[in-house]
Amino acid sequence: DRPAVLEVAKEFDRLGFKIKATNGTHQFLAEHGIESEKILKMHEGRPNIVDGIKNKEIQLVINTPSGKLSTYDDSYIRKAAIKFKVPYITTLAAAIAAAKGITAYRKGKSSVRSLQDYHAEIQ
Repeated sequence: DRPAVLEVAKEFDRLGFKIKATNGTHQFLAEHGIESEKILKMHEGRPNIVDGIKNKEIQLVINTPSGKLSTYDDSYIRKAAIKFKVPYITTLAAAIAAAKGITAYRKGKSSVRSLQDYHAEIQ
């Protein structure tokens, strides 16, 4: 997952987004020259990611949970994101697509097309 995490973070960084990351991801991004602010997981204390969502400090959540504690955190993060209408992405493929979509939108290259058109283009 790490190369994909890097791709997503680089794209959002280029777009001017401020990145908040949990400890492991924060360290990984720092090692690769990407600035991020460390944020606590639910079980690590407060203020944590759910507090950030509630306080409108977070406008997009990219969460790829793994392990028991992550599953616990995931439930609360997902519920907070839904309650406060924050987009919530759970796969790196979707995060890459979102970053590329925002990039295209900002460049004025967005258009509405059918899935069939997209599929034909990539074949």
